[in-house]
Amino acid sequence: MDSIFEQRKERIYEFICDDLYVPMKLKELAILLQVPKEQKGELKRIMDALEAEGKVQVSAKGKYSKNERKTLIGTFTANPRGYGFVTVEGEPEDIFIGEEERRGAFHNDRVEVEILATPGGKRREGRIVRVLSHGTTRIVGYFEKSKNFGFVIPDDQKFVKDVFIPLERSKGAVTGHKVVVELTKYGGENKKPEGKIVEILGHVNDPGTDILSIVKGYDLPTAFPEKVLNQAERVSKDVSTADMAGRMDIRDWQMVTIDGEDAKDLDDAITISKEGDGYKLGVHIADVTNYVQENSALDREAYKRGTSVYLVDRVIPMLPHALSNGICSLNEGVDRLALSCIMFVNAKGVVTDHKIAETVVRVDRRMTYTSVKKILEEKDAEETEKYQDFVPMFQLMEELAGLLRTKRKQRGSIDFDFPETKVVLDEKGRPIEIKPYDRNVATKIIEDFMLLANETVAEDYFWQEIPFVYRTHEIPDEEKIKKLATFIQNFGHSMHVANKEVRPKEIQKLLAKVEGTKEETLISRLALRSMKQAKYTAENTGHFGLAAQYYCHFTSPIRRYPDLQIHRIIKDTLRGRMNDERSRHYESILTEVAKHSSERERVAEEAERETVKLKKVEYMEEHLGEEFEGVISGVTKWGIYVELSNTIEGLIHVTNMYDDHYNYIEETYEMVGEHTGKTYKLGETVQVRAIGTDCLSRTIEFEFAPHRKQRDEMERKMSHGEGINKTDCK
Repeated sequence: MDSIFEQRKERIYEFICDDLYVPMKLKELAILLQVPKEQKGELKRIMDALEAEGKVQVSAKGKYSKNERKTLIGTFTANPRGYGFVTVEGEPEDIFIGEEERRGAFHNDRVEVEILATPGGKRREGRIVRVLSHGTTRIVGYFEKSKNFGFVIPDDQKFVKDVFIPLERSKGAVTGHKVVVELTKYGGENKKPEGKIVEILGHVNDPGTDILSIVKGYDLPTAFPEKVLNQAERVSKDVSTADMAGRMDIRDWQMVTIDGEDAKDLDDAITISKEGDGYKLGVHIADVTNYVQENSALDREAYKRGTSVYLVDRVIPMLPHALSNGICSLNEGVDRLALSCIMFVNAKGVVTDHKIAETVVRVDRRMTYTSVKKILEEKDAEETEKYQDFVPMFQLMEELAGLLRTKRKQRGSIDFDFPETKVVLDEKGRPIEIKPYDRNVATKIIEDFMLLANETVAEDYFWQEIPFVYRTHEIPDEEKIKKLATFIQNFGHSMHVANKEVRPKEIQKLLAKVEGTKEETLISRLALRSMKQAKYTAENTGHFGLAAQYYCHFTSPIRRYPDLQIHRIIKDTLRGRMNDERSRHYESILTEVAKHSSERERVAEEAERETVKLKKVEYMEEHLGEEFEGVISGVTKWGIYVELSNTIEGLIHVTNMYDDHYNYIEETYEMVGEHTGKTYKLGETVQVRAIGTDCLSRTIEFEFAPHRKQRDEMERKMSHGEGINKTDCK
């Protein structure tokens, strides 16, 4: 049926493209093409499809003609400031859409965009011709009720208009409720969208409502379907003798897991021993595919989720806890099934041989990063005594990890050591401490070993020419690298760019040169911003940031679907089942698996980032008026971003830089005072005062710490409740 529809569509389009064709209405087309009355509906479908593809256009009088405008079809991404961008699949660069050219388009809408004249050397600009379909059907926001109607202020600042709610469609919500709204009308350029409330999440002051709002805003799942839970519960609670059949039994190898104190899903264990001048390193990963069969309810749900999501107060797992914390967790002292990558590494850190096998394992000790750090870094006598049987193992791990790190550094692997944020909450979900995650000797050991296993597995399957899912990271854009190379010349640094490309070693050398200098933070951040995002692909194109020719994600099948997928491929290969039929099956699904997994990863990252930003705002609300030391982390035409040592970032708006009128110099990322000549630039250490928070936009406002006279005046205002914006975050 579809092929017939496509053939008819093609013939009609050819007819419309004919030089003798004159624009006509649907009725006139039907008469001319002798379309029977009962097939007029299909003609309308064909014309709608041609219009959706941008091949034909319809006049105000309903007449169809060939679309002569240079238009493209893409997805609109809105910006809170009114403008936006259209991303067109297959096009390397998106199209800028000015506020006056968005024609009422919503964030995530599928749109037809007309390309306008592009200013010399700048990105393409366009005008939205029409909205083809709406990508957003539900919005989460804050409800306000008036006498005759209500409206919802969207949490997501990309939706710049409030949503009108008739009272009869408000579900009894009151002012202060966080709600989920289903859009019924999308409004227009000068008209508000309308909607109906489908769920009340709770009052804005209720504990947990803030995070739940983000969960719903990103359409993250809050529960597993009953069928999935039942399937997880039916899975065996113990490893049977039948399960072990045909597997390599390594239960007598000394083995540990090393994780955070609060980790419950332990999916990787380590063994290590000396082999002559080299090492035998085993990375043993929970055999999740033994319990999650392809196309089962569990598998379909895991694919849909794509990844576990780690929010500040909860984890939304990819698999039910019955699996991830139970039979699929390598818990201490119990038999477990694993997929192992056993590597023989020489004294130079090179893998000379390896074996990938289905195994049976038993972990001897569940270690924490803190304990291993105490033993190796702090030489803690009590901790060393407690784990004396394992100390030689940890020392061997540290020795090999150091070799591997040196080897990676030599080839040019880039290590951006920007701290992640750890948020400590009280029982009501209020932040009581915000600090950088501790990246110590123990966390680095695990990172080094997981990287090596991921590379080894990826290289093995690449050369076997078996369909696979790789983790790839593309070479940075030429323009961004040129801009970085030009900028660092201001500090006396240079970067070699050959054949319009930069090698990772050049970025690494640059970071090494600036280490310990005033400009270190500035140049490191700009180098990071010049990078592309890593993603999953069915083709192996290498990993730029790691300077690796082959890389995949093999080590976390409990929390990442690509790992689960490649475990299935590996087991089919090990068991001799990778015949032509299985190979064709994987070839047919892996491109979509990779694309979907990359998309779900982006959503998870955004949701995680938003919950952290929210808690940072709540934390700073309790510290308004206080002074902090920070580093300038961003300079824009609207102000200066400053990051504190605990990773909190706030904006000093240009209007709060009251000692002069400042101009933004884009080429050097600086703010320069017109009268004083005072210059602020990235990486500079400054003193700031917290003066405002906004939970809706999840932003924090700073000002430069005033001189004594100005500070006294500020404190006087504070004591009278003046001048300080204390947005209620509770």
